[in-house]
Amino acid sequence: MGHSGSFTRSEGRKKFKRVSPSLLERINPNAAGIDCGSGRHFVAVPSDRDPEPVRSFSTFTAELNRLADWLQACGIETVAMESTGVYWIPIYEILEARGFNVVLVNARHVKNVAGRKTDVLDCQWIQELHSVGLLSGSFRPVAEIAALRVYLRHREKLIQSASAHIQRMQKALVQMNLQLHNVISDIVGLTGMGILRDIVAGVTDPEVLATHRDPRCKASHKEITASLTGHYRAEHLFTLRQNLEIYDTFQNQIQVCDREIELRLQSLAAKRDQPNAPPPPARSKKNPRGNEPRFEIRAPLYRLAGADLTQIDTIGPYAALRLVTEIGTDMTRWRTERHFTAWLTLAPKNKVSGGRLISSKTQPSASRAAAVLRMCAMVASRTSTALGAYYRRLAYRIGKPKAITATARKLAILVYRVLRGDLDYRDPGAEAYEAHHRTRTVRNLRKRARALGLALVDLATGEQDPGVQPA
Repeated sequence: MGHSGSFTRSEGRKKFKRVSPSLLERINPNAAGIDCGSGRHFVAVPSDRDPEPVRSFSTFTAELNRLADWLQACGIETVAMESTGVYWIPIYEILEARGFNVVLVNARHVKNVAGRKTDVLDCQWIQELHSVGLLSGSFRPVAEIAALRVYLRHREKLIQSASAHIQRMQKALVQMNLQLHNVISDIVGLTGMGILRDIVAGVTDPEVLATHRDPRCKASHKEITASLTGHYRAEHLFTLRQNLEIYDTFQNQIQVCDREIELRLQSLAAKRDQPNAPPPPARSKKNPRGNEPRFEIRAPLYRLAGADLTQIDTIGPYAALRLVTEIGTDMTRWRTERHFTAWLTLAPKNKVSGGRLISSKTQPSASRAAAVLRMCAMVASRTSTALGAYYRRLAYRIGKPKAITATARKLAILVYRVLRGDLDYRDPGAEAYEAHHRTRTVRNLRKRARALGLALVDLATGEQDPGVQPA
């Protein structure tokens, strides 16, 4: 035993009883299971591969490499592990680089039967389930896109942190009774930042501060002057100054992050073959707004994905980039579009018992791709497109929250088809959608009328529908 990490009796005084042979067929005979932890990983291999089929290894890099060596010596080809926090990432990357087929499974799918629970039992249970083919791996994009995804997620964290300090600046202004947020829509916009920088520099004259008003600002000079008349107390000015400095720091970090993302994206795109056709004309010529990156995204992303997701309504270049880093570019990972929308948790999860539908709600999820699609669906609600008409029809019938989810699912299907190369999307328009919906409704009414032996009459012309004979 010693420091090598082999499991002996550290889990208890009695010798561990091995799992009894399975009655199911061994689909993966060369399978191992790992129970990941913050300090140690417990690994189980088939009992005929080593005198000590269960061993523990510390989380140091040298020990993880020794773990991989032991699995290779045991003839292991595929390894299953739980997605425990972030502790699985180092061992996952090492095993993947060594050529193992690593299956990352949801912790909910490997729940053991009720009884005594130990790390050893867990790893053996994972190995047992994986060997008989009862575990399905969670999706993880290829290593290069997964690396780009880290930068995008880090950028989102920077934006969230900067937003927190915007709120603190607004709080400091309110405490001084400076109601700037009531007259301008964004206190960190062109007008707001000019005023904030003057305030922290010591300028307190409302007339002077109001000169930063942008001509496009809806509020008048007089209104801005009135909103900036307050009590400029030293303690609140100090808080405002520090939060503004921290906000500027985050903005600088976001710019550095954007440069790294641009280099990574161009590097990934350069490794792909040039598409046969040039990208279609941009659907929108608007400049990036808000927190969107200012570098060119659409062209390298088109080469990377082999399709232009920005042709889909409400999906801009930045949203398309976030989607690709979350779902990858290989849609064959999902057998059908229904599997794809179910993975995104945008499809109803039907629960049936005794032949009766108990529930059909969509399950809660932290999917970032689904969150992006929901945001795009909210934007679609305000557009005169087919997707906008689809949303408004559902919102009237089932309410806005469900309509957003349904529209996000519709967007997910379009994304799936575009990335598979099965669809060259062009918006038919809201009027075309309404006409199509009316045609389908009339067709269904004809079927119901035919089944009931009734006739349809066109109220505009008074003519009877020729497709239905009266009873």
